[in-house]
Amino acid sequence: MSDKYDALKLENQLCFPLYACSKEIVKLYKPYLDELDLTYTQYITMMVLWEHKQVNVKELGRHLYLDSGTLTPVLKKLEQKGWVERSRAKEDERVLNVTLTEAGDALKEKAVEIPGRIGTCLKLEQEEMMIFYKILYKILGQFES
Repeated sequence: MSDKYDALKLENQLCFPLYACSKEIVKLYKPYLDELDLTYTQYITMMVLWEHKQVNVKELGRHLYLDSGTLTPVLKKLEQKGWVERSRAKEDERVLNVTLTEAGDALKEKAVEIPGRIGTCLKLEQEEMMIFYKILYKILGQFES
């Protein structure tokens, strides 16, 4: 017989294993990112910039599912390291553009092996990874506005 509080059991929550897996996977990245002097949030920010070279903060937030309050300190730190530059758009000063610098682009060469290293840490078959990836993006798609 189920009790009315079953829904409150941690083992019955979908959000908990997602949260815990995310936290543990980010921990796997740490030693590799330490070599590059990057946090995980800085790393995913750089991934967007390596792909797009320049984005505004609003676009960056959409890519990363982060708000500008979270991105501002990340971008300040990346700018201090010389990997990005921030500038106001000439056509609209409310828009803050973030541009990858030459040094930031060069960092990509050091980071290129990280995804493969992480992939070997996860004991999943390629097919399982692809299923998991599709399910996660299906869920994320429900949060897009």
